[in-house]
Amino acid sequence: MAVDREHVLRSAAALLTRKSTATMDEVAKAAGISRATLHRQFAGRDALVRALEELGIQECEAALEAARLDEGPAPDAARRVVKELESAAGLLAFLYSENQLFEGEARNEGWDRLDARLGALFRRGQQSGEFRIDLTPAWLTEAVYGLMASGVWAVAEGRVAAKDFHHMVVELLLGGALRREES
Repeated sequence: MAVDREHVLRSAAALLTRKSTATMDEVAKAAGISRATLHRQFAGRDALVRALEELGIQECEAALEAARLDEGPAPDAARRVVKELESAAGLLAFLYSENQLFEGEARNEGWDRLDARLGALFRRGQQSGEFRIDLTPAWLTEAVYGLMASGVWAVAEGRVAAKDFHHMVVELLLGGALRREES
């Protein structure tokens, strides 16, 4: 019987976004396979996390494409980014907390592509006068990741309603990023 790798990854992502410390046994159970079968697919937790990283990057790249970053006012594009990334936010939050993904030479170039695209959006907003210029595009990009991860965790813990996720992330991001007229 062939194991559906996509199903295993989706099951692992669903579990690990709720319980980041889940064991490989728990991941296998969530996927409906044996631990041995899971290990034939992924040699260990690091290999599983790397595969989830690839899935997360693909989902984020698709979300950024759907958000049409170059269209319309930059704040509207930022709102679309959050909307399109929302379905991948749980996986993004899990990956955001996996430090080994961001250390050393094994860093996935996909993160750089995502950062560059988001950074370009914020730079465009700064050049048009819509966003503050005292916050770098790199910092605003990190803020998107951080706010989305925090929003996911707050919803998961029941401190925030899921229906409020988009509003909270966008309002805090743009409330801090929008350029204010000098008084």
